[in-house]
Amino acid sequence: MNPLLLSELSAQNVDLIKALLLLDEFIFDRQSVNCDQFDQLVSYCKQAIADEKNGLIKVQIFLETIFVDLLFVDEKPLKPWQLECYQFSSALAFRKISPALKLIIIQELARRSGLVCDVVFIPESLMVRIECDEDYAIIFEPITGEAIDWETLDHRVTDLEGDPESISLDGESATVLLRNYLLSLKNALIANNQFQAALRCVDVLLAMKPNDPLERRDRGFLLHQLDCFKVAYDDYRYFVEQCPEDPAAQLLKLQLDNIHITEMVLH
Repeated sequence: MNPLLLSELSAQNVDLIKALLLLDEFIFDRQSVNCDQFDQLVSYCKQAIADEKNGLIKVQIFLETIFVDLLFVDEKPLKPWQLECYQFSSALAFRKISPALKLIIIQELARRSGLVCDVVFIPESLMVRIECDEDYAIIFEPITGEAIDWETLDHRVTDLEGDPESISLDGESATVLLRNYLLSLKNALIANNQFQAALRCVDVLLAMKPNDPLERRDRGFLLHQLDCFKVAYDDYRYFVEQCPEDPAAQLLKLQLDNIHITEMVLH
């Protein structure tokens, strides 16, 4: 793996845009990707809100700027496995951006425009939160820009474990956002039979969380598709041993045992 990418992912303060560019280069095996388009969007957003002093109105102007002026709103659902929606430059250029990528882009646009912004988990989905002042924030869905009302928020938060009044909606870390992006990208690559690129994606996920049994399982699957079964076998076996109660692991164990028995008979 690219040492620069590994260094960026393990940094204490990850630059999410830089990390996305490096991931784009590594996973899609392309030449250097720059962030000129993104920098232009930051300048546009800064200028749009520069003269507004009221926090609430400033956030409303920002949202109108990105979803209306900059066409970030999706008029129709994207095809879930459309790879261009995950590639930083083309996604920005054509405004067809996967939800996992759009979360990061909107957060970083807001932050670099001087707003206090993070991504929070509201049961069932990740949403963007922008502070208007010390007492008020707007939480919205990144695809359409639609804000969640307080009644709906309260109802969904009660689904979390613990006392609802004591629950704190902490912002998600850069690592969580990058993993969310990579997991979504991996599924899209597999759906498009891009197994080599998907394998690079899994390599990054395993670098971030070594020996994750689910990623070892997926690496085994990808290696198997690339005709490297002897190497895939170790990953399959690791998944089976680490997740014995998983129905998929139980089925896989039967298949591996049969392969082992067959090999013994042949020899």
